Amino acid sequence: MLNKEALRSKIPEGAIIMIQDTARKIVDELLQQEGLIDLVMPRGGESLIREVAKRSRLPVIKHYKGICHTYVDKTANLKMAEEICYNAKVQRPGVCNAMETMLVHKEIAKKFLPPMIKRLEDPGVEIRGCVETKRIVKGITLAKEADWYTEYLDLVLSVKVVKDVEEAIQHIMKYGSFHSDAIITEDEVNAARFLKEVDSACVYVNASTRFTDGGEFGKGAEIGISTDKIHARGPMGVEELTSYKYIIFGKGQVRI
Repeated sequence: MLNKEALRSKIPEGAIIMIQDTARKIVDELLQQEGLIDLVMPRGGESLIREVAKRSRLPVIKHYKGICHTYVDKTANLKMAEEICYNAKVQRPGVCNAMETMLVHKEIAKKFLPPMIKRLEDPGVEIRGCVETKRIVKGITLAKEADWYTEYLDLVLSVKVVKDVEEAIQHIMKYGSFHSDAIITEDEVNAARFLKEVDSACVYVNASTRFTDGGEFGKGAEIGISTDKIHARGPMGVEELTSYKYIIFGKGQVRI
């Protein structure tokens, strides 16, 4: 429910209009109002967003699924890695910035995975692991190809052992959604490479992907998280919904 009294001191009355009719034909008509509407921001499931983008004659800021990864490198502080991975998956699993896939370097997998998976299973996280993960930790479900593409939004986690940072990056770029991805490492070279080559809206070194949020980024109330590459990208506040114009004062100047 829109509280007009709360907005009156900041926004002119009538600047915000609520359309009460939710019929599909109303949305279709709205999407054709080129010249009257500047921007459309669909909020909802991936199928809704793709359908709006397909039908619209207006610019659309898309908020596709968040398949977020955390890669635990071989030089990672394992205690820190455990805390970050636990937070990224468990703190609020039903949001788009929660970790959906955990990648672990093969050289630390045997040391890191058993306690990490045990801790994740305590609050009820279902683990779907690659063949090597299943070999290290018995009793978990074998991940299918579709799992790497899945945004669970639940206490479910895909886990894969990788040979190096290059394989981790390749996995993220193939299966990810360009939302938020993190590397846990003490290696500055690997950190720099991850930051450069992972082309997501938000890329982290030694921090949880759960920080991808308008409020956390200092943008005030979050309007959304854009996975587009032009105009707004990442957490969005009011500034990302505004445009600009040039105002020029002259005294008769002409261009020669």
